[in-house]
Amino acid sequence: MTAEPSAFAEDALLAHALLGGGLPEEANWHLWQAGLSYHLGEVAEAHLRQAEAIAPGHAAVLIGLYRFYFYKGRLAECLEVARICLSKAQRETNLPADWRDVAPEDALFGRYEALMPRFFLFTLKGYAYLNMRLGNLAEGRAAAEKLLQLDPADRIGARLLIDVLDRAEAGDD
Repeated sequence: MTAEPSAFAEDALLAHALLGGGLPEEANWHLWQAGLSYHLGEVAEAHLRQAEAIAPGHAAVLIGLYRFYFYKGRLAECLEVARICLSKAQRETNLPADWRDVAPEDALFGRYEALMPRFFLFTLKGYAYLNMRLGNLAEGRAAAEKLLQLDPADRIGARLLIDVLDRAEAGDD
């Protein structure tokens, strides 16, 4: 009997379809296997690393690694993947190398179909959140504020992160 793929595997496959395609079949297979073996952490991670070796820097692989580390509570490793994702989105969207220097007019941040700018925004949100969780509150706030500047309609949800920080600083649980 074959187990159904986890949301982790489905997310990786969705990322493949939306963010660049071109994922080699063997890397795709390893992502699928990582999802199926998520409950076996070492096995799942080995499949993710195999996918990474086959398709280094591919968005589907990076998202798979990010989600794996996030859901396993390995936030420092997750943050490192977020940094790689930010760099990828910045390069592929011709954004400044430092996310702090990105301006609203640098990309089509408000367009749903602009996948790489959206990837950048969602990654910046993850980067902000992870920094907050890891105690890097100033870095987390700066990233959340940049996100709100790039997404003034707050479709991505930066305001919530800023509100959490404001309440924490005010001593409100």
